[in-house]
Amino acid sequence: MIVALGLIVLSSASEANGVRLYNDAYFFMKRQFAYLAVGILIAVGTALFDYRKWRDHMFLSWFAFAVVFAMLLAVFPPIGRAINGSYRWINLGPLNLQPSEFAKLLTVIILSVWLDRVGWRVELFKHGAVVPGLLIGILAAPVMFEPDFGSTMVIGLVGFLVMLIAGVRLLHMFPFFALGGAALVYKVVTNANRMARIAAFFGIKIEVGAEVMDAAAKRAAYQADQALVAIGNGGIWGVGLNQSMQKHYYLPEAHTDFIFAIGAEELGLPFSVATLLLFIAFFGLSLYIACKASDRLGRFLVMGMSFIIFFQAMFNIGVVCEALPTKGMALPFFSYGGTNMLSAFFAVGTILSVGIHSYTGNRKRKIQHG
Repeated sequence: MIVALGLIVLSSASEANGVRLYNDAYFFMKRQFAYLAVGILIAVGTALFDYRKWRDHMFLSWFAFAVVFAMLLAVFPPIGRAINGSYRWINLGPLNLQPSEFAKLLTVIILSVWLDRVGWRVELFKHGAVVPGLLIGILAAPVMFEPDFGSTMVIGLVGFLVMLIAGVRLLHMFPFFALGGAALVYKVVTNANRMARIAAFFGIKIEVGAEVMDAAAKRAAYQADQALVAIGNGGIWGVGLNQSMQKHYYLPEAHTDFIFAIGAEELGLPFSVATLLLFIAFFGLSLYIACKASDRLGRFLVMGMSFIIFFQAMFNIGVVCEALPTKGMALPFFSYGGTNMLSAFFAVGTILSVGIHSYTGNRKRKIQHG
């Protein structure tokens, strides 16, 4: 239902930019359908894959970890190139891969496997905090230097969540959490563009680096203001599908980060409420699968994967509604983009894998015991 609703909104939100950039109103939709087809195949393959193999065949986990880390390094020169001042993508011809999306997934997998294998030793500082902290840092550091502070935040939070669920002591986690938080705050404070976005959100005028800061602040404030205009135009029942005015070059990123605003403008409050309820239902059903999981590894994987999708959805909606400072973060299954679509379907496939294999395992045990 989330995917179907996302495609309906994207079909309208992407039309104007498709004509402007490629002289094809359906350019983004055709590519999104291609991403969707590949994503479904990934979800099916991941669901059929026994998640316990990540633990039983550790070389798979470490190999995936090494591949993703190499991809994170590949975004920097001489292989990668800057786009809008950031090194986030690997150009593969028609597709731009964003390795930070895969880093989020690998954070959940590698931490879940490690914390499950060490068992009761999660209560020890070395096994429960030092090793997981290093693993998180290895994946988060390149992402932070891209810079992509949103993905860095997600990696840190989902890592903290998995450690918390595994039973790592809060006292042991605190030094790493504080160190990571301090590094992130430092990078934000010393980045004029990010500080301008925060200043725009709080309505503060910053005098230092006036030209850069003011330009960035105006861009951030403009995006947020135009998103609110779109939501206000929609009112209760919306202006009607494909009738949005804001998508006609008034609202930047109308088909990506701010697609929720276009949906609210065209379909009104029912769309906004339905979207929130669908993501809440998704997270609730994931929690149910986690509770029914046959082992700790399954619980860790489901909680981590579902948190990534749910948190990003809530954060994106918060930004669009100007409840949070402007930060580029895709709305899962709605925003146009290949990497975020594929990674979201991988997460869904992993959740389904835990549900399927836990159910079949529990059923076999019941049959064996009469």
